[in-house]
Amino acid sequence: MTDSEKASFNVTDFLTKVGEGRCMQSYPKSSLVFLQGSPADSVFYIQSGKVKIAVVSEQGREAVIAILGVGDFFGEGCLAGQAVRMATVTTMAESVILRLDKAAVVRTLNDEPTFSTLFISHLLSRNIRTEEDLVDQLFNSSEKRLARLLLLLAKFGKDEKPEPILYKISHETLAEMIGTTRSRVSFFMNKFRKLGFIDYNGTIEVHNSLLNVVLLDNPHIRNRPAKGEHNEE
Repeated sequence: MTDSEKASFNVTDFLTKVGEGRCMQSYPKSSLVFLQGSPADSVFYIQSGKVKIAVVSEQGREAVIAILGVGDFFGEGCLAGQAVRMATVTTMAESVILRLDKAAVVRTLNDEPTFSTLFISHLLSRNIRTEEDLVDQLFNSSEKRLARLLLLLAKFGKDEKPEPILYKISHETLAEMIGTTRSRVSFFMNKFRKLGFIDYNGTIEVHNSLLNVVLLDNPHIRNRPAKGEHNEE
């Protein structure tokens, strides 16, 4: 790559236009992007729409582990040596997704600091989210886990107010994501609606007041006292 080509690199163009090692595809709702166990040879970037990432156990039990949207990467495990996909990805709405060959991603990470910074930021954010999900699963009730999930899906904190969740997401899927039963999710969803925390009729509208469920009576994760010090209750 010449100096002039490097100087003209535009990360937005790279992620929104087809080119060497990059192709764009439109997917109808409920389309398969890739299947668990298939060869892992590319990374994907969501231009529009939503996808669901799920894993299936040997016993055939499915668990939804993430829902991703515009601006998210997925399939990056191939860069760390994964030979096959560890999960199945399907669309939850009509989606436009850019497929980047593994070689193209590696080359661009090496050559383009702008893209490297963006991609590293994505990986760090994903890692932080995974740690937060684990803490949430270990210490919080299913009611609080559901409230946190709804706030995350509505992108609470990224804008002035939560966004409506403009795609249908079943109570069964929500239950899989927080590790509880569908009946418990239905119970809490009805409770949240009666309390005015959410509205839903096909789509879910999350209100700022739902944050109270997460904040009130939250388990304390205390800092460890320094050597020789004691926590005072």
